[in-house]
Amino acid sequence: MPSSEREDYLRTQIAHRLGFRAAPVCTYKNDSREAGMMRKLTFGMNVTLDGYIAAPGDDLGWSGGEGPDSSSSDELFQWWSDRVGATGLALYGRKLWEAMSSHWPTADQQPGATQAEIEFARRWRDMPKVVFSSTPRTVDWNTRLVTGDAVAEITRLKAEDGGPMDIVGATLAGAAMRAGLIDEYALVTHPVLVGGGTPFFTALDSWVNLNLVETRTFSGGVVLTRYETRR
Repeated sequence: MPSSEREDYLRTQIAHRLGFRAAPVCTYKNDSREAGMMRKLTFGMNVTLDGYIAAPGDDLGWSGGEGPDSSSSDELFQWWSDRVGATGLALYGRKLWEAMSSHWPTADQQPGATQAEIEFARRWRDMPKVVFSSTPRTVDWNTRLVTGDAVAEITRLKAEDGGPMDIVGATLAGAAMRAGLIDEYALVTHPVLVGGGTPFFTALDSWVNLNLVETRTFSGGVVLTRYETRR
């Protein structure tokens, strides 16, 4: 008896002894897009231990600098830089776009810029970006502006060919979260309590089950945890 048939036979016998019928075993080939070809969307940011991505007044001083990719840890900064280098498309909310675009486009030209900062600035400029804002504005540095329905546009982008996408910004990520569009959460948790501010997670209408896929500790007690959405 072939091994696959023997396994089915044993499952059936065990099920009968437990008093219920075994479900049939089905094997099939998914459409390539259904089998994982949809673009992966990740929400990843620095976050305080009590769950905030910014303290009251949009204060980011607890993270070591400006923007979500800053840190006093060289190792962690490199992790963020490598993530930017591997991102096929970054989706920005208005406020975070303004914070990042006020510094990084010319950061590699500043006196005293480190090699890591030069590399990050160049990667950030080269990375394709979409800014979602209801207010028309001029965007630059390989960036496109979207003023319409963010959820509809993100859904369309996920169905396109291309590399993985990152989404940053509490309001924008919250809309994608509620729509069930986020495939992975990457929390870079800093050992600090700020007591309030802008939360990483938004209020949801229903539970979202997750699978832990990675943990990593950086200097200073910063801990990375990555979770995939259980589909």
